[in-house]
This record gives sequence, structure tokens and C-alpha cells, in this order.
Amino acid sequence: MKRLLLWRHAKTERDNPRGDKARALTARGKADAALMAKRMRDSGWMPDHVLCSTAVRTVETWEAAEPLLADAPAPEFRDALYLAPWKQILGLVKAAPKTARTLLAIGHNPGFEDLAAALARPPETAEERSHLANMREKFPTAAVAVLEFPVGDWRAVSLATGTLAAFVAPRFLKDG
Repeated sequence: MKRLLLWRHAKTERDNPRGDKARALTARGKADAALMAKRMRDSGWMPDHVLCSTAVRTVETWEAAEPLLADAPAPEFRDALYLAPWKQILGLVKAAPKTARTLLAIGHNPGFEDLAAALARPPETAEERSHLANMREKFPTAAVAVLEFPVGDWRAVSLATGTLAAFVAPRFLKDG
């Protein structure tokens, strides 16, 4: 079994004079990243491999989460994740080490939302339907899609075969 966590970066400043890649997290973004990391830890979704875009906002999302994910390995920072389309992200997922059971990828929309939708199987339970409906409504900043695949190697991950085990956004945790 392989578990993929697709984590969209947390809330950022609107503009940065040095360009889009330099946009930093807001105070709310840092708080949301920590809240989501706590949820990952408490849910047992501890990654054993981490891929992170090189954009300032994704690096800062990781930095806000790292103290709560103390057992997680150091991330592999990849330029290829910056604003990547879903097919490119899927290529990076498929190249993950076979030994990694839980892969955390930190990146951007629309690529992450598109990949999660492409990988999710048709819902089989009310819970999966709810996760999918919430994800399709909006994949906000700091949201995490958790997909599980009945495979032993990341290369075997394929479209419409993942169970959407969870879709969590900060607003769900703040509302109760």
C-alpha cells in the first residue's frame, strides 16, 4: 500500500517585487501550515519521503510544519514542482523510492488539484463522496488530499485507482 499526500502551499502574500516564486507566507499561512502538520501527525500520515517545490511559499510551508513532523525526512526540493502541470507531478510521484510508503508532495494549484482528481477512483463510500465533493468545490491553500493505492511500487500508481482517504483544509479544522 502506498499513501500520497498532496499538500498545497499555505496562504501567501498577494505580490512580491521579486516575482511569483518569491511570494512568502502570511501569518495566517504559517499558522495554517502548522495546523495541517498537526493533523497529519495526529492522523498517522507521517511521510517517509518528501518532495517540495522550490518556491518560497512551499519552502515556508514545510518550515512551519517541520517541528510537528519531527520524524519526517529532510525534503527533496525540486524546481520541477514549481507550478507544474499534473502529468509532470505524476512523473515525480512515480519516480519516488520504492521504499517510501507515504510520500508527501508540497506544491501548487492547479496541478495538485488536477492530479488528485485524476488519481481518485470513483467514490465507493459516503465518506469518499464527501471528500471528493469538498475537493471539487475548492482546493484551498494549505489543503491536503490523501490518496491510497493498493500497489507496492510508485511506478504502478495509475489514474482513477486511488482511494481518496481524506481531504482536509484548515477551515474544516477551525470549524470543528
